[in-house]
Amino acid sequence: MSLLSRLFGSKSSETPKETSVDYLGFRITPEPMKEAQGYRLCAVIEKEVAGELKTHRLIRADTIGDVEQCREAAIGKAKQMIDQMGERLF
Repeated sequence: MSLLSRLFGSKSSETPKETSVDYLGFRITPEPMKEAQGYRLCAVIEKEVAGELKTHRLIRADTIGDVEQCREAAIGKAKQMIDQMGERLF
């Protein structure tokens, strides 16, 4: 282990690799953000529109203690936004 990773911690040991979910033609990638209280609900929503990859970053004030529960909540919130706004997200 390198000196820098011991000093600042290794991101890979803190959060396992994120997995994307496809939903109605959109790709949702949960990206919980580590906070003092737990993990902040965050996700990236992407869709190719007219040959161009469009991206929307969803960040909520909600914090959840468990990283897996935060990922599930982020996916659920992203699906809700897609259902409500569709391509108007971009």
